Amino acid sequence: MIGLLIRGLLAAAGLYVASRLISGISYTKTESLIAAGLILALVNAFIKPVVTLLTLPLTVVTLGLFLFVINGLMLMLVGALLKGFNVNGLWSAILGSIVVSVLVWIGSRLLNA
Repeated sequence: MIGLLIRGLLAAAGLYVASRLISGISYTKTESLIAAGLILALVNAFIKPVVTLLTLPLTVVTLGLFLFVINGLMLMLVGALLKGFNVNGLWSAILGSIVVSVLVWIGSRLLNA
């Protein structure tokens, strides 16, 4: 549970950076950004594995590149679920998910979470 909370806060930090780098990602309040990070951590923990398993043949055919689309769709799902957090378009979502993934990975390694 603590690990999920840490990943959520790291995701919120990654979403902040992504909102500054990518024009299609925005938020209205800091609370929305933190909630988006926590929801993204939950989505990545529970929904993403199911979607990844269901799309495994397509992922194999594309040599793993479809995982970028899955990550982008998970970010778009968070944007659809949360009013104060917006993701405009699949390309913005894919680029944002790359930024968030890299920052969460770095933060997890630094914190040993």
